[in-house]
Amino acid sequence: MPFALYALAAGAFGIGVTEFVIMGLLLDVSTDLDVSISAAGQLISGYALGVVIGAPLLTIATGRWPRKTVLLSLMAIFTLGNLACALAPDYWTLMGARVLTAFAHGTFFGVGSVVATGLVAPNKKASAIALMFTGLTIANILGVPFGTWLGQAFGWRATFWAVTLVGIAAFAIILLVVPRSRTEPEKSNLRADLAVLGRTPVLLGFATTVLGYAGVFAVFTYIAPLLTEITGFEEAAVSPILLVFGGGLIAGNIAGGKFADRRLLPSVLGSLVVLALVLGTMTFALHSQVMAVIYVGLLGAAAFATVAPLQMWVLEKAQGAGQSLASSFNIAAFNLGNAAGAWLGGVVIAHGPGLGAVTWVAALLPLSALAVAAFALRLDRDPALATPEIAPS
Repeated sequence: MPFALYALAAGAFGIGVTEFVIMGLLLDVSTDLDVSISAAGQLISGYALGVVIGAPLLTIATGRWPRKTVLLSLMAIFTLGNLACALAPDYWTLMGARVLTAFAHGTFFGVGSVVATGLVAPNKKASAIALMFTGLTIANILGVPFGTWLGQAFGWRATFWAVTLVGIAAFAIILLVVPRSRTEPEKSNLRADLAVLGRTPVLLGFATTVLGYAGVFAVFTYIAPLLTEITGFEEAAVSPILLVFGGGLIAGNIAGGKFADRRLLPSVLGSLVVLALVLGTMTFALHSQVMAVIYVGLLGAAAFATVAPLQMWVLEKAQGAGQSLASSFNIAAFNLGNAAGAWLGGVVIAHGPGLGAVTWVAALLPLSALAVAAFALRLDRDPALATPEIAPS
């Protein structure tokens, strides 16, 4: 794999830390800024909203730029956003800085996926995407725990200062090692780019991503109460168990990329089936501490085994004009799935059938994604079923 892919992974690492580290610092932020914990929790929702809104807007705004220039600009936004977080004097300034930082998230992974596939041979494209996303998995295993410790030991602002330095380093690495000549976008116009999003196969790809990943976060959002209230672990055991989840993320990410390189469609369908099986049978595994730990690792593996295949599938459906825009929209779809899954899990817990049912209800979501993907496959065989595409001017 070209060294430039590791530069993209470095950027992904910094973005991953910024997105998730706030979860471990909510109490520190709420105390320092004199807001409730629930208000501090909205910093997570604000970031997710920034990803969903920022991905299409920035991708459209930078659509005619050289892709290396886009990546460098995004890392500059990311770095300045984290610097603003570190200096934020009040809650609303911090919220605005979080949203600004999130704007870079979706476009970086969307454009980065296109750049990554252009750096390797055709039979290694999905693995290239997976390698870039490895930065995100390592952020969960190493960056987030270290950032949480740093923030708790030296104040939450110290974490954002550290991530600002990561952003500067990632900017420098991308500047030095990502080639410019192979990252130029194809000539297109905005209407042609937007027309890609109206293609039925692309829309079905987005829907598959949202439904598949909603199942992951319907469970992962509530993993702590599941492990403590159902399995019977002490709260202190949750963090070490989550390291197993992180190990699963890395294994699943690599496996998903390799399988997708060999046979893309079976990888998409197979990864969704495996995810549904893991979520469904986890309902029973949670009643055994040993099996619960194993299944936390399996959940991580099954979750990220879907990422490279789903991202590559959308890129395949959006060949030509608008590929970067479709790729960024799919990153937004992952985040929309995160939010929808967390909401659905909360509804199941608050309004029934209760915490113990979260896992099997979550399993219905990747099964729904599987049905959508099967319908997309049917369209491939009979294109007449699809909505006519808009012809670009």
